[in-house]
Amino acid sequence: MLSQILERNLANSNHRIMELIQQILFVLLLTTAIWLFSMQITRIRKNIALGQPEDFSGNTAQRWKNVFLLALGQKKMFAKPLVAFMHLIIYVGFIVINIEVAEIVTDGVLGTHRIFQGFLGSLYVFLINCFEWLAIGVVLVCVVFLARRNQLKLKRLNQTELLGWPKTDANLILIIEIVLMSLFLTMNAVDTLLQQNGVQPYATHLTGNFAISGLMQPLFSGMNANTLIIVERITWWLHIAGILAFLNYLPFSKHLHIILAFPNAYYARLEPLGSMTNMPEIQQEVLYAMQPELAPTEALPVTKKFGAKDIMDLSWKNLADAYSCTECGRCTESCPANITGKKLSPRKIMMDTRDRMEVVGLNIQKNGSFVDDGKSLLHDFITPEELRACTTCNACVDACPVSISPMDIIIQLRRYQVMEESSAPQEWTGMFNNIENNFAPWKFSPDDRDKWIQ
Repeated sequence: MLSQILERNLANSNHRIMELIQQILFVLLLTTAIWLFSMQITRIRKNIALGQPEDFSGNTAQRWKNVFLLALGQKKMFAKPLVAFMHLIIYVGFIVINIEVAEIVTDGVLGTHRIFQGFLGSLYVFLINCFEWLAIGVVLVCVVFLARRNQLKLKRLNQTELLGWPKTDANLILIIEIVLMSLFLTMNAVDTLLQQNGVQPYATHLTGNFAISGLMQPLFSGMNANTLIIVERITWWLHIAGILAFLNYLPFSKHLHIILAFPNAYYARLEPLGSMTNMPEIQQEVLYAMQPELAPTEALPVTKKFGAKDIMDLSWKNLADAYSCTECGRCTESCPANITGKKLSPRKIMMDTRDRMEVVGLNIQKNGSFVDDGKSLLHDFITPEELRACTTCNACVDACPVSISPMDIIIQLRRYQVMEESSAPQEWTGMFNNIENNFAPWKFSPDDRDKWIQ
């Protein structure tokens, strides 16, 4: 009798030690993951801050409306309803299912098991069932999206700029989501089996079988309690470790848009799409040319640079756009220049801007401040041929689901070409000369401007 009591106490003591070790390991894992993620977010914030200041204050109501319609409601995605619905399943699944991460984190830190079930009761079972339906939906949609990319090879998802890492990144994201959802369902299937076998602490809160994982139970029904515990612990750890690893993968992936889409929608440009940002200095020069009497007698301040050559010349919003790009290709698909075989791809413009930002950021991180590397966004990453193909039609801006403006970057780089490098096609040069001399694109004297009326 005494030996049995001692054995039981020893077993309980060993169990508590194992729980304590798991708690310590979990806290270390969680702390490390959060620290690493915060470091990467800080890095990205510093890279975005390399851009020029731009004021987006005011119109708060409209900006929050954009957040709810574009980021939360995914309004622009529904230009293609079927694809939008499938994306919505992944989006809702990713957001809602990860609510259960709160319980996993709490259990991991406190050493408890399904702590929320104790006070949510039947509502808890309902929520987990909803999560499971969403999980199987995410798995199925991810399989469809993988097929669209790799089997059907849709043109929009298999263009030149996606070769190499971008394509691997897109596939990897879908595979990771399938794995995470599968681990979640497996964990629930084994957990409910342990409940039915009366194994503690699983039997403390009885949930009954869940909608989807209940169908998976026959796969594990032949295992003994110890094996089931091992499987449950492995899936539990892999599930939460996978989520934390995915969190730290986001800053290096196009999937970063699930975070940046919200601020990007808030700071979207509210001007009409046909409105372009002009340089006050140029507008003044035109005004003084047409009305010399308004020109000041004192010397005007010299503008250091017209347009943009590198990322430091762009605004912080342009750089935030680059990090927010989902690489979905809707901009390129709607671009008339790209459709007609020109080199321009608005998606590539955003990807190249992000790539250049990463290079500059590493340069600064290594040297303390930027050391000229002999390269620039214009020429080394984006070619003049791409820029000249743009018709400034705004189709790319209108198509983007997260309010990105590739055209704004194109205009600024092209402005630098023309005004700083005096580089423009011959057809443009003739027009520029006519505007400078005649205040119109045609070779007519300014005095004859109104003759067309006759």
